Order: sequence, then structure tokens, then C-alpha cells
Amino acid sequence: MKNIWRIVQFTSALWRYYLAISVFTVLLALMGVLQPLFTGWAIDQLRQGTNADLRILIYIAFAIFLLDFFSNIFSNISGYIGDQLNARLSYHLSHRYYEHLLSLQQQFYDTELTGKIINRLNRSINQITNFFQFVTNNFLQLIFTTLFTLGVAFYYSWQVGILLASLYPIYILLTVRSSPRWQEYQTEKNANLDVANGRFAEVINQVKVVKTYLQEKRELNLFDKHYSKVIDINKPQSKHWHVNDIYRRTVLNVIFLAVYLFIFVQAVHGQLSPGNVVTLILFSAQIRIPIFTISFMVDNFQRAVTDSRDYFEIMQLKPSIDDAPGKPNLELTKADVTFADVVFGYDQNKVLKGVSFHLKPGTKTALVGESGEGKTTITSLLLRLYDVNSGVISIDGQAISAVSQASLRSNVAVVFQEPALFSGTVRENISYANPKAGDEQIIAAAKAANAHEFIAKFEKGYDSQIGERGLKLSGGQKQRLAIARALLKDAPILILDEATSSLDSKSERMVQSALERLMRGRTTLIIAHRLSTIQAVDQIVTIRNGQVDETGSPAELASSGGIYAQLLSLQTGSTEANKKKLQAYELKG
Repeated sequence: MKNIWRIVQFTSALWRYYLAISVFTVLLALMGVLQPLFTGWAIDQLRQGTNADLRILIYIAFAIFLLDFFSNIFSNISGYIGDQLNARLSYHLSHRYYEHLLSLQQQFYDTELTGKIINRLNRSINQITNFFQFVTNNFLQLIFTTLFTLGVAFYYSWQVGILLASLYPIYILLTVRSSPRWQEYQTEKNANLDVANGRFAEVINQVKVVKTYLQEKRELNLFDKHYSKVIDINKPQSKHWHVNDIYRRTVLNVIFLAVYLFIFVQAVHGQLSPGNVVTLILFSAQIRIPIFTISFMVDNFQRAVTDSRDYFEIMQLKPSIDDAPGKPNLELTKADVTFADVVFGYDQNKVLKGVSFHLKPGTKTALVGESGEGKTTITSLLLRLYDVNSGVISIDGQAISAVSQASLRSNVAVVFQEPALFSGTVRENISYANPKAGDEQIIAAAKAANAHEFIAKFEKGYDSQIGERGLKLSGGQKQRLAIARALLKDAPILILDEATSSLDSKSERMVQSALERLMRGRTTLIIAHRLSTIQAVDQIVTIRNGQVDETGSPAELASSGGIYAQLLSLQTGSTEANKKKLQAYELKG
């Protein structure tokens, strides 16, 4: 219930929609109550036979017609407003969820499946909006219909009024009693659906791998395995609901039997006229609607409560890296970067154990170490995607933890190992680094990245669609777009995770010349995957066992007998053993 109230607070800006729907539902409830009254009055007139007042009967007929007419109009207006409320509620909750997801630290995404995150959002939003739409369309109408109906019933027969009033607490009690077990089933179903849909999204993203290794059958079996659990849970859940529904409706029908018997007894004893009898029977039948509405409302409520837990489980996560109000911006002068005794680990696994090195302004530094030594972790720490456990990373003497994240990242450009492109146009992907950039700036960046030539050959040029993750482009083309994006950002600090994918010689040359332009004059930290790249840098930092093993220029380290010298010696032979050692360092000769 707390989560439902939180949603109401979230959406307080939509109060005009709630108010408008409330007005129309009250009017609809009033009109629904008036119809049985007019029907009863008509019957009492007709009992008089030839003495009946035709004029009154005509008035009643027109009154019933107008009630139907305006009920239809008000119902559709209310439905229209409800649809607008539903759309805005869905947007509002989705926006809050998306905004919160973007604020969470990288560690959250390291452990959560993308499909699971999306599935939780869709399921939660659907159930929450369904519940609110049902409530706004029915709750007030239910209350006022009940009050009006019971008021009329008590007016004609207080005994019938008491019997009808007793239906509500009994039915609600029986419905609520069955709720906890139903919610347990739903929570278990949701957990299995999250796993199944998470894997589904992962497989779609990696479908090329699935097909290459002929694993379609395996993936389908995994999908079936999790969904079969959902089906197995659904059986007792459905049985639980329907058995309880039979029990509730049986109790309901017994009370209605008592109501009808009481009405007939009073009629036989002359305490009720035929018109009164018809009115009470119509009201008794009409009161079934709010009674059954309670059942559906409880059902929707249970689903909303269960699924909103998933929503708020994410919303309650606090970003571990957050900027305090008034945090100063990074004042960058030289782009001088220092790592001082940096310690970092994922959970209990220490990756970096007191790493210290210095990036001089405008120089190129290559990180060298075996796979898993923490090279990518170092670049992530510089971007402050994670916070260090201890030690300090500073830029121009300012600890990056003491400045705003936005000011830090605005001064750092990144070219990832796998070019990170979005579905959309060439223009949109290059300008992602600077959405305000004009065409001249975008084209200049593309030319500097050796990308303009191939872009110009596309039918729509810079407005050409590149497909999801740039699937319509070759490996070299994707890399050059990523370089163009970094060039357009024009940040003084550059992180370059060199691509490992093999390119043809022409593409290789074009990418390398583009990278040389990009690195020129920038403080650059490189995760190198080619010995030729390492040989061209100003400084090499080798990492072993989570610590800096050696630091120096390529010339200095070539004769030191350390890791770099050993790697150079491997280049002279092309034996399988040498290739494996180079691969351990994620290097090509």
C-alpha cells in the first residue's frame, strides 16, 4: 500500500485529470441510481390502469432516455480523460525510472541483465497504470453508487438495507484473505519471467554468436525451461483465485437470496408496492456491480502492489557516486593527471593495490599488462564510473572525487575498444559528443577521422541510418565514426582503448592516421593492443599483480629486462608459444 501511495505522490501534478474523472464518475453513479427509481415510479403509475397519468409516464420515459443519453456521453468523456491520464502516468513513471537508471553507478549494470531491467519496467508500468485507470474509472463511482443505492434501500426497507450493506465487509474480508498467497505466487512468477526475458534480450543482442555456434536449440530450451516454471506456478495461482471466487460468490448469492425473500415477504404483507418491489430488486441487482468491481479492484491492486515492488526496488537504490549540492567544477589548466596509491576492488576482489603514476600534459601513456590486471578499471576510475577504495586520482591538483562528475567527464573523450554506436543517423552518432555542433563542425571532425569519404558515398550522406550498434558499417568505418565523435568533443584528456579487431591494410592505415590526429596535443591514456602503438608513446606503465611494475619511455624500458623488454623479444620470433604470450597481454605483434 505504501508503494501505491508513493505513486500518487509521484503523480500529484496530474491532479486536474483525477478531479475531472471524479466529477464525471459521481455524475454517472447518480444517473445509475435514478433509473431504477424512475422505473419503480412508472410501474406504480401503470398499476392504476386507465387512471394512470400519461403525462407523468411520458416525463418518466424522456427522463430515462436523457439519463441513458448523458450517461453515454459522460462515460465516453470520462474514458477519454482516463486514457490521457493513463498515457501521462505511464510517461511520468517511465521517465522517473529512466532518469534514476541513468543516475546509478556502473556497478549496477555490471550485475543486472539488460532484459531484466526492461522487463521490470514494462511489467511494473503496465500493472500500475492498469490499476490507476481502473480505480479512477470505478472507485468513486463504486462509492457513490453504493451510498445512493443503500440510501434508497434503507428508505424503502431498513431490513433490506442492512442485508445489502452486510455484503461489503463480508466480500472484502473474503477477498483480502486470499491476497497474500496470490502475491507469493506472483512474485515467484515475476522472478522467473525476469530471468527468461533477460536471457531473451541477451540472445537477441548476441544472435550472431548463437547462430555461429549452432546454439539455437539450446537457447530455446533455456527459454522453455524458465517459462515452464511460470506455467507451473500459474496453475496453483489460478486455482487459488477461482476456488476463492466460487466461495465468495456463493456467500454473496446466499445473502441475495435472503434479500429477495425479505422483499417478497414484505410485499405480500402490503408493506411494499409493486413499484417499490421492482425498485428494490433492480437496486439489489445493481449493487452486484460495485461488489464485483471490488473483486477486480483487489485483483488489480494485488498485481500493482506486487509489481510496484520491482519498480521501487530499483527506485530505492541510491547512486554510490553522487554529487553533493554546490560541488565545484573541475578547473582545468594543463590536463596533468596523477594516480596516487590507488586501491580498488570489485566486492572483495582487489584489482588495483596501490597504483601510482603520472600523465604529463599533452603526452601519450600506454598501459601494458596481462588480461585481468585492471587496465580497463584504471580508465573507468579516471572517468569516475567507479570510486576508488582509497588513494587519489587528481587532475591539475584537484581530486576528481571533489569536483562535479559533469565537469570531469566534459573534459575527457573516450574511444572504446568496441565502437559504441547507436541506431540512428551518421550525424546523430558523431554529434552525440556535442549535440549543439553545426554541420561544418561535424564534417570537419569526420574529415579529420578519415570518415568523410565513405560517408559521402552513402545515398543520404550524414543522414544515413547506420542500424543498431552500427551494424550497417564495417569495423573500420565504425572505428572512424567513434574517432570523429571524440574529435568533435575536443576534450583535453583522451582515453583510447585500442580496437583488437583485424582490419584490412587500407582501413588500418586510415584508422591509425585518424588516431594520431586525435591524440595530438592531448593527455592520452592508451590501452594498447599493438606493439607498434606502444613503441610510439611517450611513457609506458606496466601493471603486474595489481601494481605498477615499471614506468618509463619505450627506449628506457626496452633495455630494463622487464615486461616491455620481454614483449619486444617475443616479436622477433613467430612461434606459437610467443603468440600465446602476446595474447596473454592482449597484444598483436
